[in-house]
This record gives sequence, structure tokens and C-alpha cells, in this order.
Amino acid sequence: MKRIAAGLALLSALVALAAGCGEKKETTSGPARTHALDVVLDFFPNADHVGLYAALANGEFRKLGLDVRPHAPSDPSAPLKLLAAGRADLAISYEPELLLARDRGLRLVSVGAIVQRPLTSIIALGSQRVRKPADLRGRKVGTAGIPYQDAYLTTILRRAKVNPDSVREINVGFNLVPAMLSKRVDATLGGFWNYEGVQLAQQRKHPVVIPVDRAGVPSYDELILVARQRELRDHGAEIRRFLRGLAAGYEFARRDPVRAVDDLVRANRDLDRKLQLASVRATLAAFFPAGGKPFGWQDPAQWTRYGAWMLDNELVKSPPDAGRALTNEFLAGQGI
Repeated sequence: MKRIAAGLALLSALVALAAGCGEKKETTSGPARTHALDVVLDFFPNADHVGLYAALANGEFRKLGLDVRPHAPSDPSAPLKLLAAGRADLAISYEPELLLARDRGLRLVSVGAIVQRPLTSIIALGSQRVRKPADLRGRKVGTAGIPYQDAYLTTILRRAKVNPDSVREINVGFNLVPAMLSKRVDATLGGFWNYEGVQLAQQRKHPVVIPVDRAGVPSYDELILVARQRELRDHGAEIRRFLRGLAAGYEFARRDPVRAVDDLVRANRDLDRKLQLASVRATLAAFFPAGGKPFGWQDPAQWTRYGAWMLDNELVKSPPDAGRALTNEFLAGQGI
């Protein structure tokens, strides 16, 4: 009888093993030892980072064995430089910034998209009567002085059959909203539809907001998570766990944006809660890819189209290689 019982137990074990074959499974528990991760943000903490702060507040990273430490950069152009220099483990940045950095020889890779479409927009106060790109003819347009945004403006004007020479571009730095309110410029290109656009609407300025991808610029991932190429091999497990925790944070924000914004504002007391909540609600759909893809999914074909546009506009010296610039390997259910 003992031999029969042992045989049945062995048979049950083999059946269970066979049933599990072929399935992609991820471990749900973190390692016994906590791994520290310094993450440099793209800008000051704001609604775009709501899922990160929700994951921190809910202990998602801690459960996965990660001690995540977000840091705001002193200069918005600094995150990828800090990452490349080894002064951060991960950086939040923008698809065009990464492609420019790689063109300069930096060995950096996007491991996930946080915002799946462009936020950058043409914005004008309602009083300026700028309803479409063609209305910019003969106007003053403020920009932040970023080269690829200058190329955005040229692309948009040409598509609208407006001679770019008829538009006066003024570098106002990051003072885009003040430049409009003071009437220094008639419109701006560089503000985000989910932030400056929302802010002006709350101030009852009735803004007209035209996202650049609806005016002729190829679509791209506005916000991405970037790692050093060598870290993909040496610390891939930690990157995978970070992305799992981050996805849980953004899912929480989708289910309960009010509590998620409470977490964001609690960690960053100088933020305007009303603005952050409105911005999060406006952005929720852009945090998640279509078609059932996992959080963070990046479309190589889309990156290739945008890279070709950068090359056509002489922003990069050689065609960006999407196959090397991004990887989906560390997203949920991928690359296992």
C-alpha cells in the first residue's frame, strides 16, 4: 500500500508539472535582500508621475524587494546625463531626448513607456483667436528653445501651408504660460495638453490646445523609463521588478485617481491638488497602451517613423535603430 501511495503521489506531481509547462509565469515575491534604486525624474514631481508615488505609498516596490528613491533634477536636461554618468539607476525622460542622446553615443535604452502619446502641444489663450495651425501666420510663438520643438513648429506650419518665415519664434524658456498671460507671445509650442492646458482652463482662459501629433508631427512616447544598456544584463531582475511595481501604481491611479493624487501631494506638499487631480484624470488613458498590451509597451514601428522624421529634419546624424533604442523584454509577461 505504501508503494502504491508513493506511486500515486509521484504521478500527481508529474501531472502538475506537465500542466505548468509552456506558461509564462513571474515570481510575485521579492528577494530577501532589498535593492536600492535611485530614479531621477524628468522634471519636478507632477501628475505624470502619479503611478510612481502611488506605488511608493502602497508599498508595491517594497514588496518586490526594492528601495526606490525618486529625485527631481536641478535641470530638465540633466536626467540622461546623470544616468549615463552612473549617478542614477533609472531615469524618466522623453523619446526624442533618448534618440538624441543615443545619436551622441550614449548607450542608453528605453525599457518602458509611461505616457503613450505626445503631450507637447500648441497652446493659445482663447482671446488670441488661434483655432488652428494656419492661424499662426504672422503671429509670435513662444518655445522653450528645444531644437526638436523648433522642428515641430516648422513641420506643423508647412503642413498648414504657412510659410515658417511669416511666424516669429521667441525662446521663452520654460515660462510658457507667463509669456502668454503677459501677451509677450500669441501662442506657445512646448506646453503639455494635460498640464499647462488644464492649468489655463482652470484659470478660465479658455485655451485652444492642439497636440503636435494632431497637427503633422509623427506620434511618439512622451514619457519613457530609461536604463543604461549594460544594466539590462547585470540588473535585469531589478528593472523587471521595478516595472511591475510601477504598473501596479498606475493601475491603482486608474482605479482610484483621488487617492493616488493624495499620495502624490502628500509626498510633494507644494503641489496644487486641484490641478494635479484634473491633470491625472485628463491623462489616465494615455498611461496605458491599446490592444491589451502590458503597461509600458513600446511600438518599434512607431519609434522607427519618429526616428525617420528626426533624420529628415537633421536632428540626428544617422537613422535611429528602434531595435536597439528600446526593449519590451522587462514588461509583464514579456521576455521570460
